[in-house]
Amino acid sequence: MSIADRREPQALAEACATHMFAADRASQALGMVVESVSPGHAVLCMTVREDMSNGHGICHGGFIFTLADSAFAFACNTHNRVTVAQAAKIDFLRPAACGELLRAEARELNRGHRSGLYDVEVRRADGALIACFRGNSHSSDKLLLEDPA
Repeated sequence: MSIADRREPQALAEACATHMFAADRASQALGMVVESVSPGHAVLCMTVREDMSNGHGICHGGFIFTLADSAFAFACNTHNRVTVAQAAKIDFLRPAACGELLRAEARELNRGHRSGLYDVEVRRADGALIACFRGNSHSSDKLLLEDPA
């Protein structure tokens, strides 16, 4: 067990999120903010910009998927194991307009040694459910955080 793995679970989850976000150019470029993390859980927010709109003048589904996928990634990497998506699907329920703040909340449903199952709800600021995302993760034995020097 690494020194990092012996941290309190909440402190470890926060350290993993800080480490990941520092290198996550995609989430940064889209203006995402990590609102909170805890073991197996993450909340990310993003404001829909004009350049994220589709031909109907609403948020392109790919950006909603990316927000949900980022929340999923942060949630499944809170245990200090390099974890990636194995599969994911999304159901779009309502549109999001330019200027709206979207909030994606990811929850761990099950985590085994190599695989996990996560649900993500994406909501508008008024609480309306925009999309439901389900992701399957695959974990390696590689540590996300190395032992501190």
